[in-house]
Amino acid sequence: MITHELGRPVEILLVDDNFADIDLMKEGLQKAKVNHNLQLAMDGVEALAMLRRQPGYEDAVRPDIILLDLSLPKKDGRAVLAEVKSDPELKCIPVIILTSSRALEDVQKSYALHANCYITKSIEWDKFMAAIRSIEEFWLGIVKLPSAVT
Repeated sequence: MITHELGRPVEILLVDDNFADIDLMKEGLQKAKVNHNLQLAMDGVEALAMLRRQPGYEDAVRPDIILLDLSLPKKDGRAVLAEVKSDPELKCIPVIILTSSRALEDVQKSYALHANCYITKSIEWDKFMAAIRSIEEFWLGIVKLPSAVT
């Protein structure tokens, strides 16, 4: 396991309510070369509560990167993205949209809301794992995360 330049595990917040996708993400990240911790939020309200360390989440660790699904209960991913990117304390956290939507409108809206990238989930296991590896290689291996300079 490689230690990221942060000198500690990379903190990842996964916001998704699909148990199959969560399991695949966990499986893919277990094989990751970069040391990391994975936090899970099952809906948009919980994600924002964790990010803002609201009651019940006071000890939540600020993530270095957010993996965000668009189709979420309570508050969808678009609303979460808009709130994260408009919050001065959270806006520099990279947000990767990881969703099954291939709709051009979702892609354009996500980038308009300042998503850092948009990845469409594949239903094919090999392609899903390739997407996870690409996230690991690029976002955890090449990119200098904002938390590394704060």
